[in-house]
Amino acid sequence: MNAISNIFAMMELELRRIRHDRTELYTRAIQPALWIVIFGPVMGALKAIPTGGIPYTDYMTPGIIVQSMTFVSIFYGLTMVWERESGILKKLLVTPMSRYAIVVGRSMSSGLRSIFQLFIIVPIALVMGVRIIANPFWLLCAVALIFIASGGFAATSVLIASFMKSRERFMGIGQVITMPLFFASNALYPVDIMPPVLRELSAVNPMSYVVDAVRGLMITGNLSQLPLDAAAIILFDVAMFILASISFKRIIE
Repeated sequence: MNAISNIFAMMELELRRIRHDRTELYTRAIQPALWIVIFGPVMGALKAIPTGGIPYTDYMTPGIIVQSMTFVSIFYGLTMVWERESGILKKLLVTPMSRYAIVVGRSMSSGLRSIFQLFIIVPIALVMGVRIIANPFWLLCAVALIFIASGGFAATSVLIASFMKSRERFMGIGQVITMPLFFASNALYPVDIMPPVLRELSAVNPMSYVVDAVRGLMITGNLSQLPLDAAAIILFDVAMFILASISFKRIIE
């Protein structure tokens, strides 16, 4: 119970940060907004990508939502690097809080930022005419999956941060990770039209499972793969939490 209360305490701290400074939320929403407002209609007009009869902007919107979540989460490790440099992490480690609770709490805090991003991106998509399924329960499930998945990607960033000694180096590694994950997933195009190598990478890409689940819940209504998607997301989270917890001590060394 102490670990759970510690995790929630860190999430509460993140909410306070968001309340006092929301600038980052707005600036990070610019890129996904451009994807939906410009890229989606242009590619949709070309009709070059088979989407099963779904307008292309509708098809890609879940992918852009997940891409935005991944970007926020992967770069959340930058906060850990800054906290190491400022001495905050050392203060955390002298508390009774376990390293696992610190990692999970910090990682799940990124999920709060992802949800706020969702609340910015979805209205933009609706203005652009994207037809989102009006099922409150399904939408709640989509939000929950995005929240859970963001924890796994943030834990990945904590794992990366444990090997990085500077914020500049972390920024470079973050870009190297996020873009291949994005383009080797089903965010912008179906897996079936990918080259064989990308198709194999997509099968082990956690972003593909998040996009597939969110697309089914918000756009297509096809939930046949939802149990598999949810299981893959949870497995990814658990694996990243364990690995990040093991390597966490490297951050303060």
